[in-house]
Amino acid sequence: MTPRPEIDVVSESPLWDGLPDAAALAGRAALAAVAGTGVPVMDGAEISILLADDATLRELNRTWRDRDRPTNVLSWPAAEREALATSPVCGDIAISWETLAREAGEEGKSVADHFTHLVVHGVLHLLGYDHETDEEAEEMEGLEVQILAGLGVADPYATVAGPGDDPSRRAERA
Repeated sequence: MTPRPEIDVVSESPLWDGLPDAAALAGRAALAAVAGTGVPVMDGAEISILLADDATLRELNRTWRDRDRPTNVLSWPAAEREALATSPVCGDIAISWETLAREAGEEGKSVADHFTHLVVHGVLHLLGYDHETDEEAEEMEGLEVQILAGLGVADPYATVAGPGDDPSRRAERA
């Protein structure tokens, strides 16, 4: 049997009532991301997902990244990729409702599909993937597209790129 992490979803904003099945979508997306990478994680290791608002993400972004603005998704890995097989915690993710909803509208995507993408993106960060270089971005985005396809979500990058868009930063624009 494949080890499975425990997905703990906490909503701290009533705005998330706009996506009533957010916890189920998050759990499904997170498990698919772990399974889709082949990165070994400890059975029962925790992935915590905070469903918040722009004010909370702005504060977290300012505190942890010195960027005084809200963003769509933030992640905090708890262990290096090589240690995840024995770590009881994979890490934490926070997602903002307002930024998620605004981006989904601007990009002509459903909120549910964009949310699923952000969860997959955040989990990949917890598993040691990044997009700081073109090579890293290509690998990470390829995994995202593959995992999302398995969840029935269209390629999020097929319609995102525009003039001046940095392809290595598309999932975390803010």
